[in-house]
Formats: sequence, C-alpha cells, structure tokens
Amino acid sequence: MATLKALVVDDASFVRDLVKRTIRQRFPVIETTDAQNGRRAQSLMSRASFDLILCDWEMPEMSGLELLQWMRQQPQYEKVPFIMITSRGDKNHVIEAVKEGVSEYLGKPFSPDGLSKKIIKVMGGTLSAAMDRSGKSMAGPTDALKESAALLTQKREPLSPATTQPMPEASPPPPTEGSKPPVTKSSVSLASIRFADGTLRSAVKDINLTEVRVIAKRDQAFPGILDQAVVDIETGEGQMARLNGYVHQLQAVDKRQDTDFVSVTIRFVDEDPKKLEDLSRFVARFRAGKR
Repeated sequence: MATLKALVVDDASFVRDLVKRTIRQRFPVIETTDAQNGRRAQSLMSRASFDLILCDWEMPEMSGLELLQWMRQQPQYEKVPFIMITSRGDKNHVIEAVKEGVSEYLGKPFSPDGLSKKIIKVMGGTLSAAMDRSGKSMAGPTDALKESAALLTQKREPLSPATTQPMPEASPPPPTEGSKPPVTKSSVSLASIRFADGTLRSAVKDINLTEVRVIAKRDQAFPGILDQAVVDIETGEGQMARLNGYVHQLQAVDKRQDTDFVSVTIRFVDEDPKKLEDLSRFVARFRAGKR
C-alpha cells in the first residue's frame, strides 16, 4: 500500500509515463500523480500534499524553475524534495536551480537506475522506513545516499548524459562503395543524439515538426528502439535546440550487412510552444538549404 505521494510534472506524456513506471516498479510505497505543466502542478499542490516533486524545466504556462520558486515560498513545501529532470544540463542552469532550492538535478535522457538513485538520495530515511513498513526491500540505498551533494564541484560525477558536449567540426565520413554519398559539408546540419548510455554524433538527413532522421556512422554506440533521446541541434547564431523524444526507428542506410551507416529516426515529444517555434525556424532553414 502506498504511503508516500509524488508529483511528476512534464509537458511530454511519454516522459511522465517513464517516470511513473520506474517509481511504480521500484518504489511501490510511492503513489504518483502527474501534471502537464507547472500551472497544473501548482493547482494540484495547493489542494493536496506531496512528499516528492519531479519536474521538467521547460514547459508551457509555468516553467519548472517558476514552480520551484513558488514552492519554496509555501511553508508546507519549504523542505519537500524537488528533483529537476531536464535536458538543460549546462553549469549556469544548474547554478540557477541550486540557488532556488532544487534538491537534485537529473539530465534527460535518464535511465531507471539514474532516476532511482536520485529518489533514494533526496528521500533518504523517509523512503527507507516506508519500504521497511511495507515489507518491501530497497536494493543499495546506501551507495546513493553517499553521493556528494556538492553539485558544483569538479570532484562529483559529471551531469552526463545531460551535459551537452561541443558539436563536432569534422565533415561527415566518406561514403563506401554501394552507399549513398553524404551531402557536402556546406549543407550539412550536425546533430548530437543523447541517450542514457552515450551520445551519437550524426548528420541530419530530414526533419519536420514531429521527427528527425539522422545518419550516423556504425562504429558508435546506438540507442535501442523506444529509448529516450535528446536531440541537440545548432539552430544558428550560437543557439542550441534541445528536443526531447524517443527512438522510433533504426535502419541500415543500404542493403549490405556490413553497411557503414545507420539511419536513426527520433520522434519528438515536446509540447512547449517555444521549442516548437525554434524547431519551425530550423526546419525552414534546413529545407531552404536543400533546394
């Protein structure tokens, strides 16, 4: 029987479902409720009491940071754990969230193990006691509880996979016999596909408002079908679009078994109007450059 309550806040239903499923499987004493944005979460929090908040940063109507700021001003939520789950992993955003009272920071895409460790860390003895009372076991809580709480020191583990690495400057790899030659460097749009176990360097082959298809060299580590993914695309003038999605398709570029290139299709799940606006501008420039 659930004795603790958690609120999961994200504008992408796909992400909300992943978080709720992980909690349900690993922490049966936690009952989950979800909200599609900060405004809805604020309404739910005003009517009910929650022991844990897991929240995205970029959402329509009210962002995760705005929700955190409001929450820390409410006496009943002043010390309730707040985990920010977001693709924004650069140091400035981490510092901003820490200043506002975030308990932990988890980058998208995340693994069930990564999420579980963060929950164990912020809830500590409260969660352990609830699991004990219910007769459930919680494997390895001590390791997570021993993690350093100093988010900004260089000694802690990096924020990967959330931390965005520099985009590669090299041109796409040369074609092999029987494969289609890649487009020239001048027309190439590079993309970095982040997933729980690594980062995939690729070139954008096609993109629209619902999905992107990239071509990547086979010698890299690849995500699996339906895995979470964050697509980092340079949109121009030093700006980076970070789009949340999942792996919809993996396909060899040609029919040879030893093909050097793999096509990866990522379906987007964001509903944030700002992200869709940035994506629209990029799609327009991309198609103009292909003419």
